[in-house]
Amino acid sequence: MTLDVDRLRADTPGCARVVHLNNAGSALPPSVVTDTVVAHLRREEEIGGYEAHAEASDRVAAVSSSVAALIGARPDQIALVESATAAWDRAFASLAFSGRLGEGSRILVSAAEYASNVIPILQVQRAWKCSLEFIPDDDQGVVDIAALRELLRQPTALVAINHCPSQNGLINDAAAIGAAIRESGTDAYYLLDACQSIGQLPVDAPGIGADFLSATGRKFLRGPRGTGFLYASDRALNELEPFPLDLHSATWTSGGYQIQAGARRFESWEKSYGALLGMGAAVDYALACGIDALRARISHLAEYARAGLSSSQDVRVRDRGGDPSRRSGIVTFTVDGVPAADVVAHIRAAGINVSLSTPDYARVDFETQGIEGLVRASPHAYNTEAEIDRLVAAVHSVRSG
Repeated sequence: MTLDVDRLRADTPGCARVVHLNNAGSALPPSVVTDTVVAHLRREEEIGGYEAHAEASDRVAAVSSSVAALIGARPDQIALVESATAAWDRAFASLAFSGRLGEGSRILVSAAEYASNVIPILQVQRAWKCSLEFIPDDDQGVVDIAALRELLRQPTALVAINHCPSQNGLINDAAAIGAAIRESGTDAYYLLDACQSIGQLPVDAPGIGADFLSATGRKFLRGPRGTGFLYASDRALNELEPFPLDLHSATWTSGGYQIQAGARRFESWEKSYGALLGMGAAVDYALACGIDALRARISHLAEYARAGLSSSQDVRVRDRGGDPSRRSGIVTFTVDGVPAADVVAHIRAAGINVSLSTPDYARVDFETQGIEGLVRASPHAYNTEAEIDRLVAAVHSVRSG
């Protein structure tokens, strides 16, 4: 499959105003996403928020169906939430509340795990004396599956993995990790952070073997900020109870409470339904483009950027591994002798959006590599080779500028 790049750019008004290479942060949405959100807000203005929600209830339900189609799941396994962090936290809280985490419980996480995932684990470690261990990387920079298998010889409560780390351009083999967990005989839960993979890679949550998968709307999916979703496996739905529940995720009965069926139990009542409808429009747009086609285009642009940046002896592309199929659309690099923050400022002055990654985002990964900061560029399918050339020219002019 190939994409009509001109059509993608015409659908994306921001392309006429900026070179946006920060899609791993928050992508430029297609106009259908913004129009969907604004239309719902206008309807709230006209008839009231609750009334607009009731009127759009079938369309809100359809968002779960679209997300389910995106990741090979059932609609009743999808919870629509306010962010990927909310999704991840609710999955983690359900493990804690259901007694899966306690004194002596062992938690394994990837060496490149994102800070917002590690910090709650550190809280539980401090409060309940859980054990936290980081899984080593292999020589390609991704989770070492052999090392994980060895670690799983001991009882393990949770394995938490970033599918595509935010601060390096690699793709962890999520399916192989799932297989290692299943084959180990452990009853460990598998929580996959798919923030950076959803929208740029084909993702099959049941095939991967994830018990939970958390994702955001705003990154490669190109949805609004303030949106996300959580996939919950049948095992998770059968064995775990979310905390805290509310009147949307449970019903208050005369004898106590009754938890809602399906993944709705991980939702809360109050959220932006206009934004969620916008996320649904983004999912439908991605499905119409074809995830395989998006993957091919993003990979091509990322590799094109790596080649161009590497043509200068002063620029060091930091994404490890030699196999492009194991690299994502996130390109990280440094310029010798120039702080990453200064490089980012120089690039932005040239009208190009990139971002800065610092050790507080993924401390173990940064400290292992001995890096103080990285420049992160993340193209999407609507970007062009000419825009990548502008990025390369801006980076190569850092010293002279």
